[in-house]
Amino acid sequence: MDIRLSQCFIAVDDHDKALAFYRDALGLEVRNDVGFEGMRWVTVGAPSQPDVDIVLEPPLADPNASPSDRRAMAELLAKGLLGGVIFTTDDCDATFERISAAGGEVLQEPVDQPYGVRDCAFRDPSGNMLRFSQPRKQ
Repeated sequence: MDIRLSQCFIAVDDHDKALAFYRDALGLEVRNDVGFEGMRWVTVGAPSQPDVDIVLEPPLADPNASPSDRRAMAELLAKGLLGGVIFTTDDCDATFERISAAGGEVLQEPVDQPYGVRDCAFRDPSGNMLRFSQPRKQ
């Protein structure tokens, strides 16, 4: 049995700001940007992983969600509490410099972690935590 990741979802509150960050600051390619059932379906991905899409979706894309559920999700997103994403990079320091220069909100400068990686962290324009991890050479 062969199971592979196809798509993952990141909640965003403004597709245009999210696209500017993920495309321009991170260098991901835009694969889809279409209207779908009254919403906007946007996918991005790393050119080196053509079979993995990151879907940038509203905080609660369920059309049957109540207004109070939508407000609760928007509040969690604004606080950065909807989880995080970890990207792998071959140069953590260069990645940090690129994203910082593009105006990324720094959460953690590059540091060697005791569990064998060098990583840094940012918030995207919606508040999601993104980490960029490089395996340390032994």
